[in-house]
Amino acid sequence: MSKIAIRAENISKQYTIGAAQQSYGTLRDSLVAGLRKLLPRNSHIGPGQHTVLEKTIWALKDIAFEVQQGEVVGIIGRNGAGKSTLLKILSRITEPTTGYAEIHGRVGALLEVGTGFHAELTGRENIYLNGAILGMKRAEIARQFDEIVAFAEVEHFIDTPVKHYSSGMYLRLAFAVAAHLEPEILIVDEVLAVGDAVFQKKCLGKMENITQEGRTVLLVSHNMGAIENLCTSAIWIDEGHMVTHSDVVSTISSYLKSSASVSETSLNNRQNYSTGEACITDVRLLDAHGIPSDIFRMGETIVVEFDIEFYRYFDSIDLTLWIKRMDIGMKILHMVNQDCGFLFEKIQPGKRRFRVEISHCLIYPASYKISLWVGLNGGNVGLDFLEDILSFTMVQSNVTMRTSPLTYSKQAIFYMPSKWQDIT
Repeated sequence: MSKIAIRAENISKQYTIGAAQQSYGTLRDSLVAGLRKLLPRNSHIGPGQHTVLEKTIWALKDIAFEVQQGEVVGIIGRNGAGKSTLLKILSRITEPTTGYAEIHGRVGALLEVGTGFHAELTGRENIYLNGAILGMKRAEIARQFDEIVAFAEVEHFIDTPVKHYSSGMYLRLAFAVAAHLEPEILIVDEVLAVGDAVFQKKCLGKMENITQEGRTVLLVSHNMGAIENLCTSAIWIDEGHMVTHSDVVSTISSYLKSSASVSETSLNNRQNYSTGEACITDVRLLDAHGIPSDIFRMGETIVVEFDIEFYRYFDSIDLTLWIKRMDIGMKILHMVNQDCGFLFEKIQPGKRRFRVEISHCLIYPASYKISLWVGLNGGNVGLDFLEDILSFTMVQSNVTMRTSPLTYSKQAIFYMPSKWQDIT
């Protein structure tokens, strides 16, 4: 029977915007505070200076969920959705305004890499100091000291004050200390972006080991590939509210579709190409379920639907769709109906709807533009042309089996599955 590691019951957190920070007051502070109380809210206290209006916001509102022991849960959402606030409450850094959380087990939190490091202390001293802050006993630190130093790759500088470290060395050491904790529950906020690409891969490998050891993990990240590969379920938070807590694939898919800024396609920027005999009148970008979207995960199906108004009879027509990668300005796909064995013949006057389905699309993460062309005689005669009429973004998924960001694909176009073996 599974046991509950974390139970959140209607957690809400309210903040006051514009409130002065509490500090030791002076006579001047008291006089200013008294004056502000006497003045109307919209009064001036000096030339061009307004009083600060205070207002409250709910960073979180009625968040409730359960996490079982050994479960790895991703927390996703836009910037400012409340993800980090939730982790701070679960880590006991801040208190909720209402509600409560039950935590069953020792908690290790990695919310701000480097918290607890002192610039004047050496790397060795900071390992012991930071380890103690993060809940490790001295014997634990001593037992894992060599492994921490080797992981951070700072062996030659371990007795040097960290104020002389490069930013990369500092971050590597901080992550190494936190990653070698042995808590029952690990709470992690965006550490998958630590350091350079090589060290990110190393961090992700360590995170994979942690998840395989049966520990409970809460992970906040904007890397959907990492969330999908590392987590068994996901919580989606939007504007302080929990939208869903479900399996990781469906939650990520719903989140990405909601993030798509789908707008009405403008046909006003039509190229001066039409003969007046046919006109593309509407264009839509859809997912495999027919839902409008402009964000797709690698391996998903992309569907383009478009309407054409024909003003006379045609024995046959040709349709072309191409996709251009925006960052390098390269046309990466050029598709013609005849190449795929589809013929469109005996076209009567009136409106016709066409559909192009690109199944299991494996182009690399980037932003793309779509253009459409309709013509005759194998492309020799054009009837209408809409350039860059649609745009979409491809994002990383677990189709690549990698959790680190695909940062080396600037000059590459497609991901191709391949078989790798050690044959020595």
